[in-house]
Amino acid sequence: MTYRSLDSRQILQTLDRLTQRIDERFPSAGLSAVSRELVALGRFCAAEADTLGKPNWPIRTTAGALILAVVALSIMLLARPWADGTPLAFDNVGDYLQAIEAAVNELVFLAVAIWFLGSIERRLKRHRALAAIHQLRSIAHVVDMHQLTKDPDQLLSEQPGTSSSPTRTMTRAMLGRYLDYCSELLSLTSKIAALFVQQLDDPVVLAAVDEVSSLTNGLSQKIWQKLTILERN
Repeated sequence: MTYRSLDSRQILQTLDRLTQRIDERFPSAGLSAVSRELVALGRFCAAEADTLGKPNWPIRTTAGALILAVVALSIMLLARPWADGTPLAFDNVGDYLQAIEAAVNELVFLAVAIWFLGSIERRLKRHRALAAIHQLRSIAHVVDMHQLTKDPDQLLSEQPGTSSSPTRTMTRAMLGRYLDYCSELLSLTSKIAALFVQQLDDPVVLAAVDEVSSLTNGLSQKIWQKLTILERN
């Protein structure tokens, strides 16, 4: 066992246990359904990250063949004058400079084509990873919506609510446990997103994972502020 990387199996097991705890304590709460949805998404993301971390040999083989074809075609075009027995000749410096410019342009286009073909696999993997990370970002906002109305001030205040106030049936202990569950869900969401960074060395994916981490940390701070209010009163 290594302690230098995240284990997707351990993350999913922790998420499964958390879902069971939420079901047992809040069986009719919407947070239970959110947790089950995160379990399904977590399993998908773990499998997706594992797949993206492996070489895609069909794409690599196809891209390699196309690169070789482009290079071979370029060599054939450049070697055609010598093959025809009419080597290049320049009457003046202007013709020579034009030939150099044309050669440089061809080399630039050749390099761009090779880069494009060589990066197809990385860009396809990036697209799949970003799609999964976007779903994790969305579910983090859903968790935040479930804790939004769980205000400890209303629970501790003696002032009655209005007709539009949300129904509050939780005790102080239940509210604290509910908010704690929300914080755990946010933390696990961030850890699932981090699985993609372990498998893909891509700056765009890393930036997206960092955004999810910053989002979940910010939402968790709001939750812990509420927990602090409960503990102090």
